[in-house]
Amino acid sequence: MMHNRFSYILLLVLSLVMTNAQLTFAQEEVAVDALNDEKPVILYSSDPKKYIIAGFAVEGAGDYEDNVIISISGLQEGETIEVPGDDITEAAKRYWKHGLFSDVSIQADKIVGDRIWLRIKVTMRPRVSEVNYHGLKKSELEDLQARIGMIKGSQITPNAVNRAETIIKRYLDGKGFKNADVKLVQRDDPDRKNEIIVDVNVDKKEKVKVHNITIEGNQAIKTKKLKRVMKKTNEKNKLVNIFRTKKFVPEKYEEDKQNIIDKYNELGYRDAVILTDSVWNYDDNTVDIFIKVEEGEQYFIRNITWVGNTVYPSDLLAGILQMKSGDVYNQKKLEERTVTDDESVGNLYYNNGYLFYSLDPVEVNIVGDSIDLEMRIYEGQQATVNKVTISGNDRLYEEVVRRELYVKPGKLFSKDDIMTSLREIQQMGHFDPEQLQPDIQPRPEDGTVDIGFPLVSKPNDQVELSAGWGQTGVIGKLSLKFTNFSMKNLLHPNRKHRGLLPQGEGQTLTLSGQTNGSYYQSYSISFMDPWFGGKRPNAFQVSAYYYVQTDISSRYYNTAMMNMYNYGYGMGNMYSSYGYGGYGYTNYENYYDPDKYMKMIGASVMFGKRLRWPDNYFQFSAELSFNRYMLSQWMYFPVTDGSSNEVALNFTLARKSTDNPIYTRQGSDFSVSLQITPPWSAFDGKDYSKYDQTNQDDYNKMYRWIEYHKWKFKSKTFIPLADPYTVKRTPVLMLRAEFGLLGHFNKYKKSPFQTFDVGGDGMTGYTTYATESVALRGYENSSLTMSRSQAGYAYTRFGLELRYPLMLETSSTIYAIAFLEGGNAWHDVSKFNPFDMKRSAGLGVRIYLPMIGMMGIDWAYGFDKINGSDAYGGSNFHFVLGQEF
Repeated sequence: MMHNRFSYILLLVLSLVMTNAQLTFAQEEVAVDALNDEKPVILYSSDPKKYIIAGFAVEGAGDYEDNVIISISGLQEGETIEVPGDDITEAAKRYWKHGLFSDVSIQADKIVGDRIWLRIKVTMRPRVSEVNYHGLKKSELEDLQARIGMIKGSQITPNAVNRAETIIKRYLDGKGFKNADVKLVQRDDPDRKNEIIVDVNVDKKEKVKVHNITIEGNQAIKTKKLKRVMKKTNEKNKLVNIFRTKKFVPEKYEEDKQNIIDKYNELGYRDAVILTDSVWNYDDNTVDIFIKVEEGEQYFIRNITWVGNTVYPSDLLAGILQMKSGDVYNQKKLEERTVTDDESVGNLYYNNGYLFYSLDPVEVNIVGDSIDLEMRIYEGQQATVNKVTISGNDRLYEEVVRRELYVKPGKLFSKDDIMTSLREIQQMGHFDPEQLQPDIQPRPEDGTVDIGFPLVSKPNDQVELSAGWGQTGVIGKLSLKFTNFSMKNLLHPNRKHRGLLPQGEGQTLTLSGQTNGSYYQSYSISFMDPWFGGKRPNAFQVSAYYYVQTDISSRYYNTAMMNMYNYGYGMGNMYSSYGYGGYGYTNYENYYDPDKYMKMIGASVMFGKRLRWPDNYFQFSAELSFNRYMLSQWMYFPVTDGSSNEVALNFTLARKSTDNPIYTRQGSDFSVSLQITPPWSAFDGKDYSKYDQTNQDDYNKMYRWIEYHKWKFKSKTFIPLADPYTVKRTPVLMLRAEFGLLGHFNKYKKSPFQTFDVGGDGMTGYTTYATESVALRGYENSSLTMSRSQAGYAYTRFGLELRYPLMLETSSTIYAIAFLEGGNAWHDVSKFNPFDMKRSAGLGVRIYLPMIGMMGIDWAYGFDKINGSDAYGGSNFHFVLGQEF
């Protein structure tokens, strides 16, 4: 009996052991699903066996191909593996590391002899169907979305969640929100299987600002000055910091600590260090900062010797360095004069091919407070340019871009050539200047260098389609500006070109039309080739225009006057109704008079040339123009009837060294021009002193041929208020100065045309009655030159403008401005006084959209009276279209 019971227990135990031995290949559980219900049995108590993988089956791959899932395992059909063993374990780990799966198992389907069939079962992590952001501004969201990379359709993983939270937290830290809470919440999408909705919940809380900064140990530099050295870490509630950031950002604080040391080094305190510093919470939203410095001794230069220089003599290098015995050991100046300045020692070598040059200032001797410097130079061989590559260009023919480059294969390497090439590419306007960086690849093994220009194309053509309401009805305008036109492709349609339009050569074609039907029409066409002939940068431009404006019949005024009396308004109110309708009788459209008009027709041809002297920034152009003015009963101008002709030559000498045509950070733009007509009065034999200017017939005869000489000077200088190479959003100070003078050959025959129309927005290119518009914000349009007796024969304009970029993207550029402005106009040139100015100040914004161009709105206040009247300029809004000089 005992023997039977013992046998029963033994059989039960063996049965349990055999059952537990049937484990999975995941080393914990083996799920066997073989054909004919036969399941392989894996005994972990026995030695591993070698099998050849005969095939794979995949479950749960979702949108992925089976081959992709199999490849992740690292296992291959025909490969020999040990079972049980590390091969299966490592394969499972690879799936977990990949992060796309929430569950993985590798099972045996069948074992036949030494061959094994594997089944890989995976459960895919859910995909994102929607991402909702809460607690972020639109601008912050635009900055973060690209960095996070969590988009619709992507798979959500724990790493992706942690990464997104970290990126958002760091971003907000940089904005001063040190206490911000960021949490990503996932919830199932009820409408989509295996997809989730992600809510990014952000509580920024208050910005953490600096309450107080305490500095100890400083004697050579006052605490107040050291605090000013800290550019990005400033105390709140201090008047001196009203325009400086007060938020606390750890990264900026570390930079400001280095700024303190740099300031000491600049003054000769080479051993200055920060012994200790600490930051602690003053309250929930502010921190206190403590800094203890050790200044050390102030050092001076005793001797400077040059070693290794063979190309340039030591005296020349010492003159460039501008440091001598007895000077304070200024490490900042040493860095500038050897590396960063345009006229540094380094640039002397770099601009003459010595790409492999290096300079190492070594302190070879220190005696008391004196230092001996040894300037150790390695000149190396001159490097020649091997290859010049252009990438990212999908707008222009490559030769059109390449011809703008000063860098050529076979030439000696020159840093100046690279910078000039970048500027020329920027001025073309077809590529994003904010993403333009050269790729310089030195090849010391053969003494050459490869230079690449990666470009990011941007649209540059402009289309303006607008409609407005004028006194004579609706005015419509259509303007098309094609900045990448190709005349060759137009004339040879079979020639390969880019896009639907004939384009690819960087030529500019402008077509413009503006009309409201009978009263007003204006049409113009212009073509410009910046490389006329294709071999040299000689610009050629031809343009033509037609303009006509008609007047209102005198019946209008008679009817309007009678209308005032009939309705009891009287003469005093007649002009208040003028232009605003009335009781059906003041509608301009009913009083069109084709016999009263002013017509203008004209054409011009211009040839321009880039100069190499005094430098590559100079240009010279000459333009020949013809204008014909035809007037009939035109009471708004001195010449009321007849025709006037104008033939003029315009010579312009300009220098332009600006970097970015849209948001300029540095450089200048100067131009001097002379527009002159033949002095007809000198050889027509007429005595114009005997002409009666009150007699309209005499007046019209005088101006059959117009004569004048017109002088203009314009300048703009851009000064960056931060390093434009390291600070993308660089504030810029722009200084402006302009002068204009319209002279005469005969004092009895002063030209009524080409005068200056001063005041208001002065939109670029806007011309009325052959006058030149000059902006002076804070005053109404034409307010300084409103009548014939006030026509501007001389003007001045000065300006100081602070610009700060709000957005610098390929799709748009936005910047804010604050300005001070002054200017004036004179009818009598002898009374010209540049210090007699009408002053104004204001604020504004500029928006550049590639398809539209530059737009803007300014508010300005004019502080001075206009032409002796009691009216001040006062508050005015100005709308700006186009890029003003």
